[in-house]
Amino acid sequence: MKRDMDLIRELMLKLEALSVPLTEIKPIDGHEPAVQVDGYTVEQIDYHLLLLEQAGFIHGGGLENFGMRFGPGIGFQSLTWAGHDFLESVRDPDVWDRTKQVASAAGGFTVDLLVSVAKSLVEGAVKGLIGG
Repeated sequence: MKRDMDLIRELMLKLEALSVPLTEIKPIDGHEPAVQVDGYTVEQIDYHLLLLEQAGFIHGGGLENFGMRFGPGIGFQSLTWAGHDFLESVRDPDVWDRTKQVASAAGGFTVDLLVSVAKSLVEGAVKGLIGG
């Protein structure tokens, strides 16, 4: 299955909005209404949840370290620091669209490149606001 960065971004926004007490781990899969995204199948969502876990963008409370899984989904406790940084860099829809345009013009992209481009766009906006 092909990685879809639009789905990654949408899932991160949805996961950020979940309220999970730090003492609990919530099993999440593509059937969970809170993470369903129009136009994507349960299988696509499950795969991308796994990618988020592998990328270190979400914390599953340590269950993944013991090989304990919740079927096709993940255990979710919170976003990680890296997950928050990624989301903050691509949260704004206009920045996200411009980031994808720049990355596509370059001929491809990784998560690190997307974050770098998005941060550059945000930094440019900040410089414009402070007159630098």
